[in-house]
Amino acid sequence: MRSAAAMLAAVALLAGCGFDVQSPDLFQVIRTGPGERLSLLVNDSGTIACDGGKPKSLPDPLLLQARDLASSLNTDASSKHSFPPSARSVYSYTVRVPNGTFTFPDTAAAQRKELAQLELFVVQAAANPCGISA
Repeated sequence: MRSAAAMLAAVALLAGCGFDVQSPDLFQVIRTGPGERLSLLVNDSGTIACDGGKPKSLPDPLLLQARDLASSLNTDASSKHSFPPSARSVYSYTVRVPNGTFTFPDTAAAQRKELAQLELFVVQAAANPCGISA
């Protein structure tokens, strides 16, 4: 009986410690160009912070897409790819991932599939859950 009481006390003590483990950020993307600047910070816990606001819940399909994108974007950051702007560029994207930061123009999406997927993700996430027309 004493060991059960001791076990319960230990569990209660540990529960009270509040192990506040936070999920890592998958990536941050900032889009600049015509209209307002747009900043999205995507967290692995399933949240997105839009333009520096409070985190909002990210729909499951977008979270899965973001997790897939994060891997490709980390590879691009590690590879130090250079994406020069062209005269046809409208938007510029700056991506921050654990492996580094890189910038690319919207026209680079024609060369790299993951950049096209990121541009689509930005439009979809801006609309819902952010509520921003992009």
